[in-house]
Amino acid sequence: MTGIWMYVWLIVGFVLLVKGADFFVEGSSSVARRLRVPSLIIGLTIVSMGTSLPEAAVSIAASVTGNNAMAVSNVVGSNIFNLMVVCGACALFAPLAVKADTLKKEFPFSILITVLLLGLGYWGMAVGRIDGIVFLILFIAFLVWMVRSALAARKAGVVRAEEEDEESGRALLPVWRCVIYIVGGAAAIALGGNLVVESASAIATQFGLDDNLIGLTIVALGTSLPELVTSLVAARKQEVDMALGNVIGSNIFNILFVLGMAASISPVAFVMENVIDIALLLAMSFLVYAFAWHKKSINRWEGALMLLIYGGYMAYICTR
Repeated sequence: MTGIWMYVWLIVGFVLLVKGADFFVEGSSSVARRLRVPSLIIGLTIVSMGTSLPEAAVSIAASVTGNNAMAVSNVVGSNIFNLMVVCGACALFAPLAVKADTLKKEFPFSILITVLLLGLGYWGMAVGRIDGIVFLILFIAFLVWMVRSALAARKAGVVRAEEEDEESGRALLPVWRCVIYIVGGAAAIALGGNLVVESASAIATQFGLDDNLIGLTIVALGTSLPELVTSLVAARKQEVDMALGNVIGSNIFNILFVLGMAASISPVAFVMENVIDIALLLAMSFLVYAFAWHKKSINRWEGALMLLIYGGYMAYICTR
């Protein structure tokens, strides 16, 4: 990928991300209403896994080729971006209401696995194959937990699809169209994210940036664009539960599945910069959790502060 084609494919990638996210959210929210499952559950599972495909592809490929520094920096950088930029930008667009269950269950779980990753990184300076298998087992347990929550919500009648859609004037999509929207949207997101990463990395390489910095910046930002675009689209469609669920679910998916798969293939070695970045991710997680806990929502001012903090973090990693 050379010359003007780097920039052409970058634009094509952005177009695929935007349109793919639009179709993906529409299909997923229609599935949630049809199955009478809360949008938060759909965001924590289908949407978060779909938008995290680029992270999975990049990190697993990096592990296969033995470039594990890119794998861990991509995951940590993506999680910081998801938490501070995606949540912050969505809060600017539409204040994010946070449900009590999210504050008691999913959010603390994402913090807990970040603490686990920090412990492995600091004391062992690596995530080995056994650790990777443990991460994958935890991920399966998380999915089972989400499925059980979805079934419980459906049984309790938390969402009455037909009544809600009649009141709002929104027509339920046919099942076949939901499938096309979700599968096609996910494919467009994955392809668009890959094109953005490859073209952006090629452009960055021309400027002499090293692999670790590229992983934390260009690659992390590029692979997190699906989460950003999808969450913004969800917020615009008033699916704020799906927007927040997408961020939390993606962060859980990145640590447990992406790093778990990468470590299972080849042990992921850490450097001290990785440990510092994970510690910063943990601190940011506690900050966002405090914002959400205060009034059970993240308002515009808090969203703006989160974006400013991320700007400071970017300045720090580019100059250290």
